[in-house]
Order: sequence, then structure tokens, then C-alpha cells
Amino acid sequence: MQRAEARPRQHPEGAAPGGGSGGERAAAAAAGAMDPTRLLFQEPSLYTVKAIFILDNDGQRLLAKYYDDTFPSTKEQKTFERSVFNKTHKTDSEIAFLEGLTIVYKSSIDLFFYVVGSSQENELMLVAVLTCLFDSLNHMLRKNVEKRSLLDNLDGVFLVVDEIVDGGVILESDPQQVIQKVNFRVDDSPLSEQSVAQVLQSAKEQIKWSLLK
Repeated sequence: MQRAEARPRQHPEGAAPGGGSGGERAAAAAAGAMDPTRLLFQEPSLYTVKAIFILDNDGQRLLAKYYDDTFPSTKEQKTFERSVFNKTHKTDSEIAFLEGLTIVYKSSIDLFFYVVGSSQENELMLVAVLTCLFDSLNHMLRKNVEKRSLLDNLDGVFLVVDEIVDGGVILESDPQQVIQKVNFRVDDSPLSEQSVAQVLQSAKEQIKWSLLK
């Protein structure tokens, strides 16, 4: 039996076999992987915020909402919060990077406010959420943004957070709009005239149980 000869595959004129030598293909692949435009133009996501939490000046949780399963248990969440607090409470910076996450934060008297996003998240978006949260609470608490006042109006604070972010998606960044929507949700009773705690007793019980999980 005559042995068949192995013949090279024909390629179009001017085209190198296999799209170039092995070295050229490897170099092209590496260049593509390192191309910054691939990082800059990743498919956008509406789910901007991973977590929002407020701690006191001892690093204890006063309020926390997590929007994905990055930290699925309360124990993991509080461990993360402690790490964030230890990294940030003595610095003058307003942004930190920890465990592959971007964290923007702000302090006021005996409170620390944190907004958490992914490492690829636009920091300006996170800062907008943080600013809206703080300014909304500043208005609601009559510029008395401190621990006791916050705890006395914790129900309203949860409502403010829910008006700004829902499921990780940013809904609102205008503090005036947030306050108007919160007022509407308590039957048009201004928060300054009627205690939110009295209007939302059921919500308060739900919050209590969520913190005790």
C-alpha cells in the first residue's frame, strides 16, 4: 500500500499559517489580555452597591444592608465590618480598598458611614450614594447626625437607605427627593413632627429580628 504524503494546508495569499507563528499568537493573546480598553469597556452592571453599613465609634454595627452573597452570614459580615473599621477609623482618607472591594466612607461625631462596591466600580458612583445618604440623614435628623439621634430614628434611617439603593441598584442620588419619598411613605407626616418609630412599629420589629440573626 502506497503511503500518503502529508501536505501542508493552503492559506490565502499574504496570510501566515495559523494566523502567525506560535510566538506571534502568544504575544497577541497577551496583548489582548492586558489591553486596558477591555477593562474600561466591560459590560456595565446596574448592581453597583454591594453593601451599606453604619458603625459607631467603637466599630459596632448600628445598621447594615448587604445586596449580594459576598458575605453570606452575619458573622462574616461583622468580621468584614471590623476589618474595614480598623483600616479606616484613624485615617483622613475617604476611600479604601480591602478584600478586592472598593469602600468609600465618611465620619460624623461618633458615626462612620460606609458604601461598598466591587474593585472595578466607579468610585464617583459610590461617593454619590454616600453623599446622598449622609445629606438625607442630616436633613431628617435636623443636622444632628450622631449615634443617639440615629438610633431614635432607626426606622426612618432604613427607609432612607431603601430609597437610595434597592437590591444593589442605585435608585436616587438627590437627598431632597429621598426625603420627599420617605415622607410620602409615612402618610405625608413630616418626620420632624411625628416619630417614625410610632408610625412604623411593624418595621421596627422586623429590623430588630434582622439584626439578631
